[in-house]
Amino acid sequence: MKPKISPKISPKISPKISLGKISYINASPVYYGLDNGLLPDWLTMVSDVPSALNRKIITNQIEISPISAAFYAMNHDKLLLLPDLSISCHGDVLSVICASNYALDDLNRKTVMFSQESASAASFLKMIFSQRQVYPDFKVGPVGDINQIPKGVDAVMVIGDKALTQPWKERYTHCFDLGGIWYEMTGLPFVFAVWVVRESFAKKYPGQVGAVLDLLLASKKQGYAHIDEVIKAGSKKLNLSHLLVKKYYDLLICDLDPLKIKAMKIFFGSLYEQKILDTQARVRFFNP
Repeated sequence: MKPKISPKISPKISPKISLGKISYINASPVYYGLDNGLLPDWLTMVSDVPSALNRKIITNQIEISPISAAFYAMNHDKLLLLPDLSISCHGDVLSVICASNYALDDLNRKTVMFSQESASAASFLKMIFSQRQVYPDFKVGPVGDINQIPKGVDAVMVIGDKALTQPWKERYTHCFDLGGIWYEMTGLPFVFAVWVVRESFAKKYPGQVGAVLDLLLASKKQGYAHIDEVIKAGSKKLNLSHLLVKKYYDLLICDLDPLKIKAMKIFFGSLYEQKILDTQARVRFFNP
């Protein structure tokens, strides 16, 4: 039975709003309801990888979107966080890995390649190396296809569906889970992505933003109420076992409680201390 639009959410909203949607399966629980009956005609979903959503919200192509947490920190003066929404983990996450032929401390002056798909994971990896006083040669390039990675690359950082579907452990000696590394460092969860709204739009249309927030929270609630369907869809999309996809969703957390906010502030502070951020990021929430 398909979920129905909440009666609390007005079907008549103006102007029409564009809502970003991460194209990986990690965000599927949040969008389940919107994909199954909750999407009103005044809301358009724009599906893309995190790096593209980062760019689209800052260039005014979309109004509300999940983005990399580090990208929020880089643009904290223009964006507001939406409450109780994130893509986080409390330990291993499986879909954010550094596959390497060397131990982390042995990658000094070695070539480490990553894509531009996630600002958070790339920034976090740089921070880890900086804290260890390890200085690899970072390169941006194709890491989504294990067979297309150039020779001479000693380690790669891979995120999203590609991290789950390709045989990284067969080619590389080590596969470091960045969620697990953060937990070992801090004992805290790690926030990879957050949902945000452009502050200028929120100031002009607070009611409309509130309506989208209500929809997202209702959609997420539907997703966890139908998590078996979410797992089945993810398994079919990636051609992975039901057991592996279930394990993946068991590790993912999509709320933003005080402990995750604390962890996010520590992450932002570390990025600033390591000079990856130019300014200390403020954590600011949309409040209708």
